[in-house]
Amino acid sequence: MRIIHIITRLMLGGAQENTLLCCEDLMRRHDDDVMLVTGPPGLHEGDLLPRARAGGVPLKIVPQLQRQIRPLADTIAYRKIKNLIRRFRPDVVHTHSAKAGILGRAAATALHVPVVVHSVHGAPFHPYQSAAARGVFRQCERWAAPRCHAFISVADAMTDLMVEAGVAPREKFTTIYSGMEVEPLLESDQHRQAARQRFGYAPEHIVVGKIARLFHLKGHQYVIAAARRVIDQQPNVRFLFVGSGILRQPLEAQIAAAGLSNHFQFAGLIPREEIPQAISAMDIVVHASLREGLARVLPQALLAAKAAISYDVDGAREVIVNNVTGVLLPPKSTEELSAAMIRLAADADLRKQLGKEGRRRCRDIFRHEYMTERIRELYVELLTPP
Repeated sequence: MRIIHIITRLMLGGAQENTLLCCEDLMRRHDDDVMLVTGPPGLHEGDLLPRARAGGVPLKIVPQLQRQIRPLADTIAYRKIKNLIRRFRPDVVHTHSAKAGILGRAAATALHVPVVVHSVHGAPFHPYQSAAARGVFRQCERWAAPRCHAFISVADAMTDLMVEAGVAPREKFTTIYSGMEVEPLLESDQHRQAARQRFGYAPEHIVVGKIARLFHLKGHQYVIAAARRVIDQQPNVRFLFVGSGILRQPLEAQIAAAGLSNHFQFAGLIPREEIPQAISAMDIVVHASLREGLARVLPQALLAAKAAISYDVDGAREVIVNNVTGVLLPPKSTEELSAAMIRLAADADLRKQLGKEGRRRCRDIFRHEYMTERIRELYVELLTPP
């Protein structure tokens, strides 16, 4: 096949890694001709462009393809995307993320591409926007929905959200979990001692880790608010934040005001291939974001056999089964979050039990090879006349 993937930014993130792995698999495992179209990465977000180039994925960067709504730049980006599609003559155009999804689907439909697919990694409209913004994004998605033949949701929760918003009928959606490189996570424990030494942790420390951009709606402030009670009852607990972003200084100020600076460490942005080592240093992984499709860190934690705590948002419950593979909590809660961290910090056997079951459930369905097989099967189905 000839396939174009289009995504707004190739930053360090789940949707971006998912897309890149799919492109690599299509080329290497299926001998497809692939082109990856993207805009420039933003600041403080990391960059997967070097990985794409090293993997031999043909790249086309459209400078005007940006996350912000800018009518002139968006018009230019649309024309450039349309020209790329016209020259490449793909069998399939597969779009990802809001801006690339709108422009890419419109361009592909205008050129009568045989199959157009859009992946829903996370809905562009959510309760934490203004009502006006939410309405605009919902209408954009309703406009774009007829301009693709199928949707791929990274979680059943994304399908439910899009259907309930009237974007498209349920039969147009297929859930395919976002794939990743599983083996480094399954083998991550061999790096535990070195990783803990690198971060300066002693054997008696119980490390609670959070991997996320230091950005709005990622929930770091709730972890900090819950930490005082945790430290009072479990003084050996330490907190490790992995990621960079615009909120680092406010978060450091919140930690200092709580008198907890000695218990928190910011690791900054680390290369994606070092994520398994970072997780190996942790004993508990906390995900306190208020919106995600299906946060990549949750299956990553479970594949590394770590107990996970998550707010019950979007697709989290599809991997975190309460008291089976981890702990689910109401969004924004801090008392419940404190109690969950105290409980797991005090019970190594429970942590091991939850992590072991999580690994068993995740080890096959989150392999990127499995994801790509299912995606390609959908392409074939859509290309095959009824």
